[in-house]
Amino acid sequence: MSTFATSREIAATLEQVFAAISAPDRLARWWGPAGFTNTFDLCEFKPGGRWSFTMHGPDGKNYRNENVFTEIEPPTRVVIHHVCEPKFALTITLARTATGTLLSWTQVLEDPEFARRVEHIIRPANEQNLDRLTAEVLRTPGA
Repeated sequence: MSTFATSREIAATLEQVFAAISAPDRLARWWGPAGFTNTFDLCEFKPGGRWSFTMHGPDGKNYRNENVFTEIEPPTRVVIHHVCEPKFALTITLARTATGTLLSWTQVLEDPEFARRVEHIIRPANEQNLDRLTAEVLRTPGA
């Protein structure tokens, strides 16, 4: 398997969820699994825009990331291509619900064998990412 999909309903408007994805300062606060922080070098949130950053792990290691925002359809869709290893595409879609927004997160890794070996890491990491996004969307400004 090289596709990992999850979803989450967030008690906020589509626009509120999209704002937490599209604003670089907010994206830096929630991106990555629990315990990670980020230093953004470049975040051009536009179709074809580059996103270059370092994730700082709780183990003290740094992880360089190079991405391209290949599609952006405000406020319902963002597609990101991770252009360094491991290569993958991430599609985030947002849909209105009766109580908020349904966020769907689909990550497709290019190397199926690598995906199989790290599935036990990716599945919980993606859930932690959505936990952090939800907290960012619902946090009180200035808190």
